[in-house]
Amino acid sequence: MIRDDIKTALVVAMKAREATTTAAIRLIQSAIKNRDIELRTATTQPDDDLLVTEVLQKMIKQRRESIEMFEKGGRQELADAEAAEVAVIERFLPAQMSEDEAKAAIDAIATELGASSVKDMGKVMAALKERHAGQMDMAKASGLVKARLG
Repeated sequence: MIRDDIKTALVVAMKAREATTTAAIRLIQSAIKNRDIELRTATTQPDDDLLVTEVLQKMIKQRRESIEMFEKGGRQELADAEAAEVAVIERFLPAQMSEDEAKAAIDAIATELGASSVKDMGKVMAALKERHAGQMDMAKASGLVKARLG
């Protein structure tokens, strides 16, 4: 499980006295804990690895946006710090589909659902998220679906 890998990595980073890695892993654990608290009242609980993957992907997205803003603002040292966190977070994500694999999956789902226009994008994205969540960045997938249906 990804959660166990994160706990193990924290211990290793602490023993090695890697301050940036330790801080990033603690941020990851905090985000996962917050998500667990949000889901306490939910009627259905998602798969644990899927939940952790969603949290990690959200964290990466936030940091990439921050990097972009810091670089525009001329704060390269802050952008570098965010990039270091992204590198730590990405270590725990399952292997992501390549762009060609993602396009093939989108084509298969679109053909299966009979999707032919951008109006069908919601159905395709829902099926894609159901089958391939955690294997691809849904923001990038959205662009690929739009290109396929457009």
